Amino acid sequence: MSLSELRTKDVINLPDGRLLGKVIDLEFCAQDGCVEAIVVPGPFHVGQILKGERTGLVIPWPLIEKIGDDVVLVNLPQEG
Repeated sequence: MSLSELRTKDVINLPDGRLLGKVIDLEFCAQDGCVEAIVVPGPFHVGQILKGERTGLVIPWPLIEKIGDDVVLVNLPQEG
């Protein structure tokens, strides 16, 4: 599967059913080239937009439960 294919999939958090967005980036291990995490858009503030900053929510690979035809299911711990 390519990054361009992953970018078309919605990322859903299983515990609360929340739509986290679409994959915007991947993180790799420099040593072995394995994917360590996916990145989805994170919360943003007006100041970040004005500065041109882009933040993302990093989801470690072990928290990905399933990559399907249309969605990526993840199991993020509950906030709170």
